[in-house]
Order: sequence, then C-alpha cells, then structure tokens
Amino acid sequence: MSNSSKGTALITGASRGIGAVYADRLSKRGYDLILVASGQARLKALSARLTSGTGRSVTPLPTDLNNKAELARVEATLRDDPSITMLVNNAGTASVAPLLNADVEKMDAMIALNITALTRLTYAAAPAFVARGTGTIINIASVVAISPETVNGVYGATKAYLIALSHSLQHELADKGIRIQAVLRGATATDLWEIAGLPWQNLPASIVMSSEDMVDAALVGLDQGEPVTIPGLHDGDEWTRFEAARRALSQRFGNSVPAPRYGIGGPAAARSNAPSLSRVGNSTGEIHG
Repeated sequence: MSNSSKGTALITGASRGIGAVYADRLSKRGYDLILVASGQARLKALSARLTSGTGRSVTPLPTDLNNKAELARVEATLRDDPSITMLVNNAGTASVAPLLNADVEKMDAMIALNITALTRLTYAAAPAFVARGTGTIINIASVVAISPETVNGVYGATKAYLIALSHSLQHELADKGIRIQAVLRGATATDLWEIAGLPWQNLPASIVMSSEDMVDAALVGLDQGEPVTIPGLHDGDEWTRFEAARRALSQRFGNSVPAPRYGIGGPAAARSNAPSLSRVGNSTGEIHG
C-alpha cells in the first residue's frame, strides 16, 4: 500500500463508463486500485494513465466474471488482501427487450453477472471487512429497481435484488463498522445502453446524466452517509418518505388470519381446526366421510 493511502478499492466493470470514473475519482481521493474488467487492453491503458496521473498503485486484473475460475480469483483477492477497504460492485449488463422478444440465454447470462457474480464477491468481501474492522461496499443499482415497467423486467429484477441485498447488509453490518451504499442511477451516458440495444443518444437529453456527474454525486452521497443515493432525484425527501412507508408497511404483513376483505378470516380458521368426518373413526376403527 502506498504512503498515505486510504487502502485499496477493488472496482468491477472498471475499464469504461461508470467504473472508469470511479477509478479516476477514488485514485484522486487517495485509494490504491485493483481494476477488474474483461477488456484487457482498455484496462491496462486506464491503469497506466491513473498510475502516471495520481501516483497511486493501480493493478489491472483482467477478468470475465461469468467465468467461475476467474471469478474465484477475484473472490480470493477480496478475502486475502488486507489492504482492500472498498468494493465497488459496478460490473453489469442490461437489456431493453420485452420479455417475449428477449433471448433467455442472454437473460441467464445477465443474472449470472448482475446477481450471482456480485453476490459471490460480496460474500467474499463482507466477512473479510468485518475481520479487518473496516470496509465499504458500493452497489451500483438502478432506478428501474423500483420502476421495473420501464425496461426489461429481468434487468429491473436484478437491480431490485441489489437494493434488497444492500438493505439486508446495512441491517446486519451497521454495528460492525461496515458501510453499505446502494446507488440508484438513472439513465447514464455509457455504452451499456448501446450494448442493450438502445443507444443513450436516442433518449431525451433531459433525462441522461453524464458518468462523471453521476459518480461525483454518488461519492458525495457516500460522504454524507446516505445508505441509498439517487443522483437524479432532486427532492431527497421523496425517497425518505418512500422508505419510511415501506418500512412501516413491512410491520403489518404478519397476521394469523387473512384480511377481512377476503371474507375468510376467523370463522374459516375455526372450521379448519374442527374435526372432520374424514379424519374421525368410529368405534370399530372404520373411517367415514
């Protein structure tokens, strides 16, 4: 670890777009870097530029996170490298295709990257951070997690998973000194859109944020201690109210009888507990009903 380093940040999907901006910003904040991405040439060029420009230690780690052996290598790095203090789960893919037009194999690959690989990296990092007594996990989600009707439903579902995982981690690890931040980005000017089949240039300019602005806002949110950061939401109180309503509603789900609107509450429960002829035998041991 370099002198005065804040530790090492491991960033996935680091060779372009949001991941590359995180690499730039975190290196300027004093982090050494491990950059994980599948684009080897682009990754090495970025690493060289950041090392030259910031003086930080930058290690490129070319990896296909959908390859189990290569994923396992990154997991081992997170578990075993004591310098790592931050994991940025940024790698992911998207789709804008409707369900009936989507290739299920591509959906399966998206789940493998957006959910399975991310989960395994998180399971490697979180216990290691707890053991080291420090650590931050940043999960790059999306506003489609709470608006799944907007684009492809599988993509939205993978991001909803990420919010649920982040909430759970925040609940479990808050008293252990580990910080978890979920970043719900909106439409961002990256080639993710083009790969998904809809270039961001075709979207209304009024809804598309630059990668630089998105990451800068997310890092300010991290500095301010936000568990969930939504760079494009101008009235932050709207999320506060949404989250408060969600938590309040979750306390009202558990009841031993169905809601009165279904008309099958107490009496039905009582009937289900009463002996039935089909379960009661006569004195000769025969069953009637």
